[in-house]
Amino acid sequence: MASMILLVKQTEDDEKVIYRFGPNERKMGLIEMNKVKESVKELEPVQVDGMSSSFYFTRAAQRLVRCLFREGGKFPERTSFES
Repeated sequence: MASMILLVKQTEDDEKVIYRFGPNERKMGLIEMNKVKESVKELEPVQVDGMSSSFYFTRAAQRLVRCLFREGGKFPERTSFES
């Protein structure tokens, strides 16, 4: 099954970045990447019938880790994870 996770930046400072994330803009949760501690946490889960919230969180976290390490800490206003 192909999936797409949309991430939309809410706030960013020197320590952390917060994104809304989910399958579309109507059903989204919140995720935070702490750039200093290099950690990711789910602030608000995505509520989608028939899908585990961890499905979306895991993929969104992978995208943020990629931004931090592979893309030099550049966090775009909008991005996605596609598989």
